[in-house]
Amino acid sequence: MNPFYFHAVNVILHCLVTLVLMYTCDKTVFKNRGLAFVTALLFAVHPVHTEAVAGIVGRADVLACLLFLLAFLSYQRSLDQGCAGQCFPTTASPFFLLLSLFLGTCAMLVKETGVTVFGVCLVYDLFSPSHKQDKLSNGAVCQHSSGQPGSPQPSSQQAHPHRENRKQRFPHKDSWGGCHSPLPPEPKSSGFPMSPRAMWSLMRCLTGSTNRNFLLTLRPFLKRAILVISYVTVILYFRLWIMGGTMPLFSEQDNPASFSPYILTRFLTYSYLLAFNVWLLLAPITLCYDWQVGSIPLVETIWDMRNLATILLAVVMALLSLHCVAAFKRLEHKEVLAGLLFLVFPFIPASNLFFRVGFVVAERVLYMPSMGYCILFVHGLSKLCAGLSRCGATSLMASTVLLLLLFSWKTVKQNEIWLSRESLFRSGVQTLPHNAKVHYNYANFLKDQGRNKEAIYHYRTALKLYPRHASALNNLGTLTKDMAEAKMYYQKALQLHPQHNRALFNLGNLLKSQEKTEEAIMLLKESIKYGPDFADAYSSLASLLAEQERFKEAEDVYQAGIKNCPDSSDLHNNYAVFLVDSGFPEKAVAHYQQAIQLNPSHHVAVVNLGRLYRSLGENSKAEEWYRRALKVARTAEVLSPLGALYYNTGRHKEALEVYREAVSLQPSQRDLRLALAQVLAVMGQTKEAEKITSHIVSEEPRCLECYRLLSAIHSKQEHHGKALEAIEKALQLKPKDPKVISELFFTKGNQLREQNLLDKAFESYEAAVTLDPDQAQAWMNMGGIRHIQGSYVSARAYYERALKLVPDSKLLKENLAKLDRLERRLQEVRERDQT
Repeated sequence: MNPFYFHAVNVILHCLVTLVLMYTCDKTVFKNRGLAFVTALLFAVHPVHTEAVAGIVGRADVLACLLFLLAFLSYQRSLDQGCAGQCFPTTASPFFLLLSLFLGTCAMLVKETGVTVFGVCLVYDLFSPSHKQDKLSNGAVCQHSSGQPGSPQPSSQQAHPHRENRKQRFPHKDSWGGCHSPLPPEPKSSGFPMSPRAMWSLMRCLTGSTNRNFLLTLRPFLKRAILVISYVTVILYFRLWIMGGTMPLFSEQDNPASFSPYILTRFLTYSYLLAFNVWLLLAPITLCYDWQVGSIPLVETIWDMRNLATILLAVVMALLSLHCVAAFKRLEHKEVLAGLLFLVFPFIPASNLFFRVGFVVAERVLYMPSMGYCILFVHGLSKLCAGLSRCGATSLMASTVLLLLLFSWKTVKQNEIWLSRESLFRSGVQTLPHNAKVHYNYANFLKDQGRNKEAIYHYRTALKLYPRHASALNNLGTLTKDMAEAKMYYQKALQLHPQHNRALFNLGNLLKSQEKTEEAIMLLKESIKYGPDFADAYSSLASLLAEQERFKEAEDVYQAGIKNCPDSSDLHNNYAVFLVDSGFPEKAVAHYQQAIQLNPSHHVAVVNLGRLYRSLGENSKAEEWYRRALKVARTAEVLSPLGALYYNTGRHKEALEVYREAVSLQPSQRDLRLALAQVLAVMGQTKEAEKITSHIVSEEPRCLECYRLLSAIHSKQEHHGKALEAIEKALQLKPKDPKVISELFFTKGNQLREQNLLDKAFESYEAAVTLDPDQAQAWMNMGGIRHIQGSYVSARAYYERALKLVPDSKLLKENLAKLDRLERRLQEVRERDQT
């Protein structure tokens, strides 16, 4: 797959989020459109967003943020923004309110933090009653009376439109109900920044008064709040149901603070992490893709200097909260309120406040909260700029531009880190060398690249930093050549994590290689128990059971594996191999095809299917699948069976081309070079064949097949002495298979016969049939030698023995016929002599 399209979609989504954020700030936060633009610009270039945007494993944060903003806008669009007075706005558009609920649900389904949009909407609604504007959307005013709500007042008592903010925000033509304001009549203003009526409303809210008039004022908001809270309760229950009613399980290395037995340590560390996340937003200097396992030491005492950062954050947040209350009293626009809501609410799920999370710090979870940071930052700049002289304001704007450029440069550099797996993992080691997790990840990459020495170093470094890293111990065991040492690592990993299915699997395979069958079977079953979706464990256990001829159990294991891991192409391929060995080629074809369907690039399954068709005699289908495998992976492993097919079907020229290409791809592969030499010898190119074979022998003096091929080459060159010498060397290697030794004696007999050393040739043939009585050609040659030597009775016995093995042999029948004629002639001669 081409990663470009994943990146393109992520970047497009980030651009959309930036545009929607600018629109949101323009419509609901700032009075100045330029401030909304600067906010969006700061958000667009912030380096902390690199992980969320550049990472292609998913786009949950970016997409959830987009839906978050759209849900917030829809909620604001549903309100009657034209309602004036001290009342809460009514719901002017049920459609947009329902749309907000739908978009918020989508945001939650994309990522859990999306559900916090409902909290943002309600709190923003609560602190933003419509006493900023006096003008209704239809030109009327919200009327007040000391009597019943909605009673008319003289036109002279109508409030004048508020002109502070001239932008019309989300106008509507209709609403669910009128705008009620059942408060006591308001006396004339005495110059106090908040009217007594508004103060009375606020006090009622803060004291929890149940006064009927106040409840009537609050009723529009209460309706929305009850609806939203009820809906959120339902969807949260649904989300928990989807998760099986349980929260995800994490290990100590994921979030060390949450596993601390001391409440003080947890409280101080969690509090400091809040300040640390804020620092990442303020000064994204040190960024890393992973902050686990020792990146941030625990805060275990109140005397830790890092607590000062926590206290400073608490003071700042308290001041901002007080500013929100003051802004509410002065009926000001709520920039700080919006900034705090966008900053705090989306971060709550990642704060360990309600449940344990699986990370210490994660830059991706700051994607949504950074919107609030950008709003607060730009609002602060605007306030600071307003209090400065023209020269000071110019300097401040220049500094802001410089900051944006620095953020842009940092973002570009961070994107370079995310270009590849190697650059990402290497950057982690360089940025946080005291983080065991980044050493572990880099070691995994090095292991996959075959750089085992470097991988071992980083695994050991990870273990020095975090000795209880079970996965590092397990992986280190896979790289250790010493089986005793590997076993020790696996056992240590299991002591730390008894349910580590990979360590159970590896230890089981190690015991399997040591022929400790029952122990291996038990461990592999445990591996499957704790990792039911681990396909390799099923394959390993099934193959071990098959080796023990426990075929029914092996069949059951394969069936269970396919049931639990239906998408494992390797498992289908291995099961097909088992079916072929069990004599069910038709069933095997179906599973090979299933493996290929699941993974069209699974060239092993494609080649195996070709071999199966070859064994069934369907050479055209076999060739078709071999060629299909070459389209997936043009490797020596794929070329080799195709070359063998061509050779065995007499297409020697094509076989030669295929084997030459295979050898060029893997020049050190002995079997390929030997096959190439064999094809060359058959095609009469004996000099090149001899050169290749002799070179292999110089590298591997104990290459039995090389000596056999050399003997055949020398025999074809009619150098029978050299051919005999090559066979003698092959016999000196003392192969264990009696049939192989029998074939060598047979070949030796042939070379001796060519040199007319018939007695020695007979001895070699006799040795061949002693080791392999079914060697028909040897019996026939023995008969031929006796035939030549005139021992016709003995020759007939050998011929007849060979004929029993190959009753359709024309040559044997012809030899017997010749023998009959000779015997008749001899009989006739004897009869004439007697007469």
